[in-house]
Amino acid sequence: QVQLVQSGGGLVQPGGSLRLSCAASGSFSRVNTMGWYRQAPGWQRELVATITGGGTTNYADSAKGRFTISRDNDKNTVFLQMNSLKPEDTAVYYCNAGVRKYASSLLDTTYWGQGTQVTVSS
Repeated sequence: QVQLVQSGGGLVQPGGSLRLSCAASGSFSRVNTMGWYRQAPGWQRELVATITGGGTTNYADSAKGRFTISRDNDKNTVFLQMNSLKPEDTAVYYCNAGVRKYASSLLDTTYWGQGTQVTVSS
């Protein structure tokens, strides 16, 4: 069984910062691409940022220049540092990981974290 456990989030004023963390645990061979997605009320879940096992990053236009994704491969943990937060960043944030269960597996299995609320409001 693989679990992604998120931490961080909360209420912050516009212009403030928050850091989200997500740790993968359980039985697996390795964790490949990890990422963050978000879903605001009435909207579809959307990509925020991803990072490969080698450290290549990809950001949504809305996140570029304000958010930074990083990871600690030794701890199978991904982080999202969010700066200059805006009210439109308010959403439930979900981490995501592609997990190779066994060394002989040909494909990754996708797992999701439990979600954490980020509210940007004065």
